[in-house]
Amino acid sequence: MAYSSITKPTDHFNTKLYTGNGTAIGSGGNAVTGVGFQPDWVWIKNRTDTSNHNLYDAVRGVSGGKLKSNTNVGEAYNAQDLSVFGTDGFTVGENNEVNGSSDSMVSWNWLAGGSAPAVTYAVKVVSDSGNKYRFDDYGTSAVTLDLQEGGTYTFDQSDSSNSGHPLRFSTTSDGSHGGGSEYTTGVTTTGTPGSAGAKTVITVAASAPTLYYYCTQHSGMGGQANTNSTFGSSNFAGATQSTVSVNSTAGFSIINWAGSSSDSVQTIGHGLGATPHWILSKNRGSGSSITAWINYHHKIDASAPEDYTVYLNNQDQRVDNPVFGDTAPTSTVFSFNTGTDDQNYISYCFTEKKGFSKFGSYTGTGNADGPFLYTGFKPAWIMIRRVVGNTGSWVMHDDKRDPHNIVAATLDADNTSAEASTSRGDILSNGFKNRSTTGFNNESGHSYIYMAFAENPFVANDSGTAMPVTAR
Repeated sequence: MAYSSITKPTDHFNTKLYTGNGTAIGSGGNAVTGVGFQPDWVWIKNRTDTSNHNLYDAVRGVSGGKLKSNTNVGEAYNAQDLSVFGTDGFTVGENNEVNGSSDSMVSWNWLAGGSAPAVTYAVKVVSDSGNKYRFDDYGTSAVTLDLQEGGTYTFDQSDSSNSGHPLRFSTTSDGSHGGGSEYTTGVTTTGTPGSAGAKTVITVAASAPTLYYYCTQHSGMGGQANTNSTFGSSNFAGATQSTVSVNSTAGFSIINWAGSSSDSVQTIGHGLGATPHWILSKNRGSGSSITAWINYHHKIDASAPEDYTVYLNNQDQRVDNPVFGDTAPTSTVFSFNTGTDDQNYISYCFTEKKGFSKFGSYTGTGNADGPFLYTGFKPAWIMIRRVVGNTGSWVMHDDKRDPHNIVAATLDADNTSAEASTSRGDILSNGFKNRSTTGFNNESGHSYIYMAFAENPFVANDSGTAMPVTAR
């Protein structure tokens, strides 16, 4: 596991509490600030009322609408839900689930790739019914690219196959060969294609038009480049092209990808550069096959975690399910079988970063002096799920709703219940301690998984310097 270089975890994850005002978007809505960054994944729950959990992300964008962790339905857009991903928070409308008048609200916020990603593509020219450009050795030529507004993209043309094939951009398909001209806004070129150091770099301007990449010397080599106001960039690591927004520092990425109706296992690039420990995937539409929230957790089974899943939207125990093709994820891809479902999917992918995140497991003891779980940091957010022994809720705690021990304020990701108060345990400077005898946290002999993110790092740097253990 890699050490995290993060010294301020709240730059990458933060819980923000706010009070709903019931104001409609047309009247200004409720602008929630103080998150500390522009969030890419926002999870909101009304603590006061019985209501759905609402999940939004910047890769699907505002128009992608919400997904609900407590149900298997697809995404839905409501103009009175989250309407803006702001530079320090977000804006919500009058929907009671995200902005109930005078209601207590909680939002959990993660930073993925942010507003200015930097991505490099290795360009090659291949013979495919004539010469064509390929990126990162992907198996298809002249693909349509997704480039994020504000992102900087380097097209590395140092491979010898690029000799005589300068890659440029135009607002016209096939550029000058199609009657158009070269697009130069934010574009710089270096070196001679086919030689070391040759590259074309573009920083995509705000509201840039749809672009087309082409060879200045030969027609028919290029393709389209969508310039998206939503976040994410094309990823070619898997057999299925994906759109990825990645924060490699925090070990978090958001992946948008298309399912296949071929009833075969797909591989999808996640962009982390490290093996994922937790993957949460959801069918965005209303396909007839897999519609539940699918979880991969590397501790769900001691020997073959890729053989099992547990669903976010219900309380079922883990099931032996070939949804991951019984194939463990790698540092570049994860495997997924959508059955006969060709809907679009969204995945949230995490790898552990020592001092910032932890995805572990434990066995319950059934007594008030329950297991202590060492995380290597003071947790800001914890979610626990029983996976073997009986059914279980996805129990969620955080340091803002419960700033002092004993931790009691409870929300469950799989149901609509308002916040309850049930004494569960302590949050410590280097982990958390179970003090509950309830089945959802600490039933004797039952197996649990957990996910946790840091408030303060316990391991302060790569040398492993640690702070003393203290309760809050």
